[in-house]
Amino acid sequence: MARAKELIGHTLCIGGNVPAGLILTRTPEEVKAYCKNLIDVAAKGGGFILSTGTAIDEGKADTLHAMIDFTKEYGVYA
Repeated sequence: MARAKELIGHTLCIGGNVPAGLILTRTPEEVKAYCKNLIDVAAKGGGFILSTGTAIDEGKADTLHAMIDFTKEYGVYA
């Protein structure tokens, strides 16, 4: 995602990159840490939408909510 931001982030909006496997197998704390890093790298200067990399039709509610709630709090453009 850092490379995508570097190459096209100044002209295009980019999004995604939260792996489904992360939502399915990790803890809420690990999901939050991943999302924080992703936001720190890809959201600089705007033009980033944090989302899963693929559709998720099954998963753990606590990790999915961790991604959504953390992003609502931390991933805000000023």
